[in-house]
Amino acid sequence: MSHKAGFVNIIGNPNVGKSTLMNAFVGEKLSIITSKAQTTRHRILGIVNGDDFQVLFSDTPGIIKPAYELQESMMGFVKSAFEDADVLIYMVEIGEQALKDEAFFKKITSSKIPVLLLLNKIDRSDQEQLETQVQLWAEKVPNAEIIPISALEGFQVKEVFDRIIDLLPESPPFYPKDQLTDKPERFFINESIREKILLHYKKEIPYAVEVDTEEFLEEEKIIRIRSVIMVERETQKGIIIGHKGSALKRVGVEARKDLEKFFGKQIHLELYVKVNKNWRSNQNQLKRFGYNQ
Repeated sequence: MSHKAGFVNIIGNPNVGKSTLMNAFVGEKLSIITSKAQTTRHRILGIVNGDDFQVLFSDTPGIIKPAYELQESMMGFVKSAFEDADVLIYMVEIGEQALKDEAFFKKITSSKIPVLLLLNKIDRSDQEQLETQVQLWAEKVPNAEIIPISALEGFQVKEVFDRIIDLLPESPPFYPKDQLTDKPERFFINESIREKILLHYKKEIPYAVEVDTEEFLEEEKIIRIRSVIMVERETQKGIIIGHKGSALKRVGVEARKDLEKFFGKQIHLELYVKVNKNWRSNQNQLKRFGYNQ
């Protein structure tokens, strides 16, 4: 029996629903989802296996004009998505008019690989607006196949997946068939904690935060985790902790519940906050956290 396998890379502006789509494909919460821009910082691989196929989905950071070293690294992950893709998913949302970076846009329109342009959040539109948007994108990206979807509602997600299978090359699997992602456990612990910070803190705080899991001890019935939340300034440390530790406790409780679902085990989670000055502009620190690889 022939077997298909390949890389399907998802790119687009911030907040168009890339992470929601990948999680819908994979059936697991691999990418964090919030209403804030730049939620995804890394290129995250989600693997979907069948008897005769293996699809390697990549969720990437939203395309922005970088303002500091961390964002430069994030855009590096997006650039790499063009290099190994067998199918490129360019995701836009209803009402959107253009990609924020013209150079990336030219790469999409001149792509030699199949491009699926997914017009997301159509549950927020009417038929007239939908038809106008389809026509707009057909003119802007003539090499793309346009499919209206709602990633959140699951509308046309299966149809997109079936089309991806059609487009994949014949190939043996790249990873073991029981593998879900290429990221280690600690990555998902860090991302779960970071998601709660994105949800509960405002302004610059979420973007000045990185999480480092220093201890992961798995026992028969419980996993013991110790993680450090890094911030750039002392004032940010106080905000993260909150009055008598209340804000930090809320983050810990919510992250622990998500991690217990993810790992299927009881979790004991200890959280600490440390100041790591200007880590977003420090090449050594960025490398330590998995950027600039």
